[in-house]
Amino acid sequence: MARSSSGFVAGLTAAALAAVGFLAYQASASAPETLSKPKTPASSSASKKPGGKTKPDGLPALSGQGQRVVYSLGSDRVWLVGEGDKVEHTFKVTPSTVDPLPGEYAVTTRSGSITGSDGTPIEHVVRFATNDGVTIGFSAAKDGSTPEPDPSRKTGGIRESREDGLAMWEFATVGTSVIVVQ
Repeated sequence: MARSSSGFVAGLTAAALAAVGFLAYQASASAPETLSKPKTPASSSASKKPGGKTKPDGLPALSGQGQRVVYSLGSDRVWLVGEGDKVEHTFKVTPSTVDPLPGEYAVTTRSGSITGSDGTPIEHVVRFATNDGVTIGFSAAKDGSTPEPDPSRKTGGIRESREDGLAMWEFATVGTSVIVVQ
């Protein structure tokens, strides 16, 4: 009898491992291949942390150069910066429960209209990072709401107003630099 129960346990263990392997494969197969990891700046300022002091126009110092999106974790604010470091649009956002790490990223994928990980219908989704297995991006709820996220759920949607979401959508195409600062 001891042999048959150990065989039964071994069979259950093998089935559980197969199920976990299948679910892991399914999760990796559905993740976009272009998800970006933070880039390490190649300049001599690589040892400096992005962020810090603020420039006169409100844009954080050490937040990159050229056309880019700048996201400040500390102030929950985004700047859309065009050529010549000109701020084209800036706005407040509602962060999610999982933040991107400070660093330089690039827009990896976009979706016009989907359901967010919190079950809310959203539009103008601009994805740029992952952290702790959670995809992170900017989006606007179709009903215009920007509620505080449920702290018991791991989500990565940084919510904007619909107007700001449209500005982000028009500005941040795939490959656009996203600088995250403290």
